[in-house]
Amino acid sequence: MNWDIIQNFSSNLVFGILLFAMTIYWISLSFFKWTKNLSQIGKISAIIANVLLFFILGSRWIVAGYFPLSNLYESLLFLTWTLLTIYLYVEFKTKSKLMGAILIPVALLINGFANLTLSPEMQKSSPLVPALQSNWLMLHVSMMMLSYGTLIMGSLLCILFLVISKYQDIDLKVLDESSLPLYNIMLDYYEAKLFSPSDEVSELGKLKLLQSLDNWSYRIIGLGFPFLTIGIIAGGVWANEAWGSYWSWDPKETWALITWIIFATYLHARITKGWEGKKTAILGGLGFFVIWICYLGVNFLGKGLHSYGWLS
Repeated sequence: MNWDIIQNFSSNLVFGILLFAMTIYWISLSFFKWTKNLSQIGKISAIIANVLLFFILGSRWIVAGYFPLSNLYESLLFLTWTLLTIYLYVEFKTKSKLMGAILIPVALLINGFANLTLSPEMQKSSPLVPALQSNWLMLHVSMMMLSYGTLIMGSLLCILFLVISKYQDIDLKVLDESSLPLYNIMLDYYEAKLFSPSDEVSELGKLKLLQSLDNWSYRIIGLGFPFLTIGIIAGGVWANEAWGSYWSWDPKETWALITWIIFATYLHARITKGWEGKKTAILGGLGFFVIWICYLGVNFLGKGLHSYGWLS
C-alpha cells in the first residue's frame, strides 16, 4: 500500500471539500434570511475535511514513527486541522455561521499552499535529524501550532470588528451586559438592516454584533496566549537540551517573542486598563500579521535553527 499516494489524494480532497464549504457559507451569509439550514451543509463538509486531516496526520505518525510535525508540510496540515477544530467548537458554542465564513477561507489558503506550492519531495516524510529526536518535539511544536490556530482566529475577529465598525470608535458600554448567542445577535442585526426602515434599530443590532465580536476575540486570544507561553518555554528547554542554550536570538525565536509581547500587551490593556473596542482590535489585528511573519515569513529566509524545509 502506497501511503504517499493515499495521503496526497486525501489532502487534495480536503482542499476541494473546504472550497465547497466556503462557497456554502458565503452563500448562506449573503442570503441570511432564506438559508437558515444551508450552513449545516458547510459545517458537515468542514467536519469531513477535519476527519480526513486527522487521518492524514495519524497515518503519517504511524508509518513514519514520529509525531507529524517535523517539516513545513506537516505543520501546515496540523495548523489547518487545528483551525478547523477550534472553529467547529466555537461555532457549536455560538451557533454562528459567521465563524465558518471567515475561518474556512484561511484554512483553504493554508491547505492550498501546502498542496500546490510545496514540492512533492517536501511533502514526503523524512527521517528526523538528531536535534529533532526529542520528547520535547511534541510538546513544543503542538503548543505553538495550537497557539497559532487560536490566535489567528481571535485576530481575525478583531479585524472583522474593525471592518464592521469602519475603523470608528464605538462605545460598547452603552449596551447592557446581557449575553446572547452570537447567532441571535447576527439575526437581529441582519433582520433590522433588511426589514426595518429605522436606522436606529439597525444601529443597535450593529452595536450588539460588535460587542459580541469584541467579547469572543478577547476570550479566544485569552485561550491562545497560554498555549503560546507554554510553547515558547518548552522550546527553550528543548533548545538547551539540543544546542546547550535556552535562547539564541534565532529569527524564529525573536519573532515568537514579538508575537508574545503583542498579545501580552493586548491582554494587559484589557485586564488592567479596561480597554475594549477599536483600541484592542487594532492590537489583535496587528497580531494576525505578526503571527504569519513568525510562522512562515522567517522560513522564507532559510536562516536559523527553525528554517525547516523551505528555501533552506
